[in-house]
Amino acid sequence: MAALSSTSCLHSLAGHERYFLSCKTSQFSKPSFIKPSLKKPRFSVPFCIKQSDRDQKQIQQESSREEDKEDDEDYWVVTAVRSKYNEIVIVDTVDARYLLLDSTKNAHSVINKGGDNWTDSYWDEFASLPPIVPDGPIAIYGLGGGTAARLILELYPSVQLEGWEIDDILIEKAREYMELSELEKPTPKGGSLRVLVDDALSPSEDVSGKYAGIIVDLFADGKVLDQLQQVQMWHDLASRLMPNGRIMVNCAGIEEEKVVTNEKPKLVLGDSVWMLNHTIKVMSEAFPGQVCWKRTPDSEGLNFVALTGGVPDLSDWSNKVPVRLSEPVKQWKLCEDL
Repeated sequence: MAALSSTSCLHSLAGHERYFLSCKTSQFSKPSFIKPSLKKPRFSVPFCIKQSDRDQKQIQQESSREEDKEDDEDYWVVTAVRSKYNEIVIVDTVDARYLLLDSTKNAHSVINKGGDNWTDSYWDEFASLPPIVPDGPIAIYGLGGGTAARLILELYPSVQLEGWEIDDILIEKAREYMELSELEKPTPKGGSLRVLVDDALSPSEDVSGKYAGIIVDLFADGKVLDQLQQVQMWHDLASRLMPNGRIMVNCAGIEEEKVVTNEKPKLVLGDSVWMLNHTIKVMSEAFPGQVCWKRTPDSEGLNFVALTGGVPDLSDWSNKVPVRLSEPVKQWKLCEDL
């Protein structure tokens, strides 16, 4: 169990503004990392276990300046534990609960209070996959606390999901604090989530040709796994698909976009911007002419998402997904060298 020190802090970029807070026992005394106007922070929330005296002084100064701008709200660390694979922290807020992982403490899962399973982030993109794959089970590699699974089962209650997660302690905490155990119960229409605690990239069971679709959301220390930067790994993953199956991938952002002024990134735009994302480049090498991409809006984190199997009929796809996704799916583009 990793104890949280009294000098712990959270940093976040929300609306291009940076906020700081200090932690006292289990409650954040200045929880200003989330603007009151926002339901959730942008999904890059480093949690610092220790700070030097100098850093802590700077944090206190920043917190003091922000105190005049923001009303106090309460945030709590629900649980914190160190596993073989992660430093796991679950944070409770007024509106939502977040699962923060690894040394960066990025938010890997969220569950909104009040029953709304939409996240306004890349997890929503994954919910567009079922209508463009054959009937059959869909795998989620990197289940986390079940955010993507929760929305998919709500929208497609007959779908069969298999959620893969390497960290058994994470699954234990997600069942206890993120309502993951509720997702493991069959839906009224027969859908379900089967949780597998295993290495998704080196499974102990034969999964050849098993899946209609595979959702890949695999990160370590804030970066896409190194194994996913290898062409052969993508060929291995494709072998797990049934005919006409597809893989949808969270590919994170691009390093070329640096924060330059006023905490705002200098955006790289254009139809060839995907070439700056190394994961998409490797996927394009593995599946020439068969990978498409899109980018989530700035308000949703500027993540790149990739899809194998070529560009679907966008009009047909738009008609098959929930209204909230009907316009976003039209933004997919084929990866083409320009």
